[in-house]
Amino acid sequence: MDIISTKEILLDAKKNKYAVSAFNIHNLETMQAVLEGAWEMKSPVIIAATPGTIEYAGKDYLVAMAKVGANRYDIPIALHLDHCPDVEFLKKCIDAGFKSVMIDASLKDYEDNISTTKEVVDYAHKYGVSVEAELGTVGGQEDDRMVDDKDALLTDPAMALDFVRRTNVDSLAVAIGTAHGVYRLEPKLDFERLKKMQEIIDVPLVLHGASGVPSESIRKAIELGICKVNIATELKIPFANCVREYFEENPTANDPRKYLTPGKEAAKKVVVDKIKICGSNNRI
Repeated sequence: MDIISTKEILLDAKKNKYAVSAFNIHNLETMQAVLEGAWEMKSPVIIAATPGTIEYAGKDYLVAMAKVGANRYDIPIALHLDHCPDVEFLKKCIDAGFKSVMIDASLKDYEDNISTTKEVVDYAHKYGVSVEAELGTVGGQEDDRMVDDKDALLTDPAMALDFVRRTNVDSLAVAIGTAHGVYRLEPKLDFERLKKMQEIIDVPLVLHGASGVPSESIRKAIELGICKVNIATELKIPFANCVREYFEENPTANDPRKYLTPGKEAAKKVVVDKIKICGSNNRI
C-alpha cells in the first residue's frame, strides 16, 4: 500500500460523520508513534509536517519513511504539508512525493488568498494531490508563523462559500476560536458559525489548533462538520516531558534508543486517545 491524498480519507469522514486526526511529526520516533497508534486503532491517519520540520528532516526522508509505514501497516496513510505560505516550496514537496498540501495564504488579503490558492490547486490537481487552504486566521504560533490573538479573525461563512467555489480547494481550514500552541484559557468555539458553514459548504472542514481543546468541544465540532483535526502541541509536550524524566532518573544516559523510547510511547498514547475522540477507530 502506498501513501494517498487526504481527499478520499476526508470525504469518507464527511460522509460517515467522523474526523481524521492530522498529527504533526518531527522525526522518526514521532512518525512511528503516530503510525503504530493508528494501526492499533484501525484508523486512517494523516502525517503532517510543517516547512520547518521538512527543512529539519528532509523531504526525501519523510516521504520514504511514510511510504515504509504505508507498506508495513494496512491502513490509509496520507503525508501532508502543513501551513506552507511559500508556493515554490510547496511545489517542491509535491514533486518529492507529498500527496496532500496546505497553502496558507490566510495572512494575505482575500483576493490574494484566492489567487494564490488557485495557483496551488491548478498545479497540485495535475498530480492527484489534494489541497487544503485557510480562510480566517487562527491565532498562536505554528512553526515560525506567529499570529497575535488580537489579529485572529473568525471565518465568515458567506466568504468561505465564495472562496471554495472560486479556488476548487479540496478542504478548508476555518477559524472558529481555536489557536495554535498552548492555551492560557479554555477556548470558546463558535459552533453556530461552524454550523452555518457546514450547511452551505460541500468540502470537508478542518479544525486547526485542536491541542488543548476539551474533548467534548472537539466531538461537537465533528458533529457540526469538522472532518480533520490537527494535533501538534499535545504530541510534543508529553514526548519532551518523558525524555526529560528519563534523564533525571538516568543522568549518565547516552543511548538515544533508550531515552527516546519513553517519549515515543507517551506520544503514542496521545495518538490513540485523539483517534478515539475523533471516532476514526475501526474504520478500516
